[in-house]
Order: sequence, then C-alpha cells, then structure tokens
Amino acid sequence: MKILIVAATKFEIEPLIERLGAINPSGSRIFSCNYKEHEIDFLITGIGMVATAYHTGKVLNESYDAAFNIGICGSFSRNIEIGSVVNVYDDRFSELGAEDDGDILTLEELNLNGVSRIENLSGALHPLIEALPKVSGITVNTAHGNEDSIKKVYNKFHPYTESMEGAAFMFVCEQENIPYVQIRAVSNYVEKRNREAWNIPLAIVNLNKQVFEIIEQL
Repeated sequence: MKILIVAATKFEIEPLIERLGAINPSGSRIFSCNYKEHEIDFLITGIGMVATAYHTGKVLNESYDAAFNIGICGSFSRNIEIGSVVNVYDDRFSELGAEDDGDILTLEELNLNGVSRIENLSGALHPLIEALPKVSGITVNTAHGNEDSIKKVYNKFHPYTESMEGAAFMFVCEQENIPYVQIRAVSNYVEKRNREAWNIPLAIVNLNKQVFEIIEQL
C-alpha cells in the first residue's frame, strides 16, 4: 500500500517519522520510508490552507492508495478531552462567503458556485479509523481567540474542531479521487486565547501513537 501522510509542520509528526525511520536525503518537503508492505511518504506543507492545497496538489496522484492528514486542532466542545484523537469527517471553509452585518453568509446562501463544505464519503480505510470519534470541523485562516467571534461561528456552523488546513487537504483528495482521512488530536479548547491551558505535547504523543497503530494494522 502506498500512503501519503500530510502535515503542516514536521513538529506535529516527528515522532512518527523517527519511529518509521523515514529519511529526507534531498532536503525537499518529503520524507520517505518503507514499513512492512507499505511505501509511506510524509509531506510537510507549511501552515495554512494555501500552502496545504498547493503542495498536496503537486504531490498527490493516482499512485497513492490513501492519504492521511494528521495534526493538532482546537475543540469547541468541552466534551472532548484535550489529547483526544478524532476523525474529522466533515469540514468547512467557514470564512468563505460574506458578512451581512452580524451574520455569516455561505456560498450556498449567496447562490455562488464553489465548495465551502466537504464530507468524507471515500469509505472506511480501517476499523481503527472508524472507531475514532467522528466530528465536524471548520478550517480557518486565523485561529479563533475572541469570545464574540467564537460564539458567532459556533452558532452558525456548530463545529467540534478547528484547524488551519483540514478542508484544503480534503478538497484536494476529493478532486484527485483518492481515499483519505483527516486525523487530529485536540491540543486546546477554542476560547479566549489562553496558552497556559494548551497541551500540545500530549496531543502530539497521542496523535502519533494512534496513527502508528493504524499503519501497523493496515
């Protein structure tokens, strides 16, 4: 099986790269390895939707059997514990549209062509993935840290998670018709910015452990 694993930063997937012995001899964005019967490429795109769409689009092609987007995220729900690993199966470009005073208008509400919401219908890749909590998310350019804007976006879309890359990755996979999954670990709650309440190390440990277990059993 040939797998592409996409992450915004090396920091988020470094434990997995090291555990699988992936190497980057050319100095490019791609680390590669063979593990069991799998060929695995790790692509580091850089942060944000534009970088993710550009670099994933350049690399992803029909030679891959599956693509993973893995990384950390924020959670709007206090029912999801920090450190939890989730499957973001439904994601949205929440900023794509227009403001109408205090309201957010989506492309659909504006009767404009385009994609603002993506639901993963590519099929189950593995029971361990299906066993993860399935949540809806939003993808943003600016992480929320203001109580008014948090309330506004939550009341409109009722998301569970927030990232800066997820929907862009999903869009590319849909265009290329490659089975995919977006797996994220919660590092913080979406609230007024409070870095003291974040736990990025725990999220990264749990994320990499979970993805390794999936690869081990594929």
